[in-house]
Amino acid sequence: MSAFFLLFVCKDIVMMRRSLILAALAVLSSAPALAQQKVLPTPQSQLGFTFRQMGVPVQGQFKTWDAQLSFDPKKPEATTVKFNVNMGSVSFGAAETEAEAAKAPWFNVPKFPQAQFQSTAVKAAGPGKLAVSGKLNIKGSVRDVTVPVSLSQAGGVTTATGTFAIKRLDFKIGDGEWADTSIVADDVQVNFKFAVQGVAPL
Repeated sequence: MSAFFLLFVCKDIVMMRRSLILAALAVLSSAPALAQQKVLPTPQSQLGFTFRQMGVPVQGQFKTWDAQLSFDPKKPEATTVKFNVNMGSVSFGAAETEAEAAKAPWFNVPKFPQAQFQSTAVKAAGPGKLAVSGKLNIKGSVRDVTVPVSLSQAGGVTTATGTFAIKRLDFKIGDGEWADTSIVADDVQVNFKFAVQGVAPL
């Protein structure tokens, strides 16, 4: 009798475990999926830069890029950001300037069609603020940068804005005669405004 009793007990335990597993799977399958985060294209988002030529400010912007973003406001340190920028999409509002920028001394678009940014660390820097560190790759030259980001939300869209500085000669932008910083300054200010859908409340 004891053997039959043990057999039934074991069978009941197995059935209970199966029921618990099925119940857990049902809960997981019914839970709402995390919203997909998407960086909206221009004109909602903008990626631009400013430099000085003969002391006069010159502004440009990139019109196309693709981005992969994972951001949880409750766990900012787990954030990952990856951007690929189409260097051939640069716009100065003048066709001849854009054609010149695509040439080898500048962006060398035929050889280096994309620039990349890949985050390596993200830290909270105050309410609605982040410090995003990562690798910036332009024309095959890679430099460490830290990007300050300010966040705001309205109408289901999270807006990330910021400005950071780079040295153009670090990335071999402006080779040969254009390396003279008295003609084109070495300092470049990169500015951005990215509109993102799918981020949880800040």
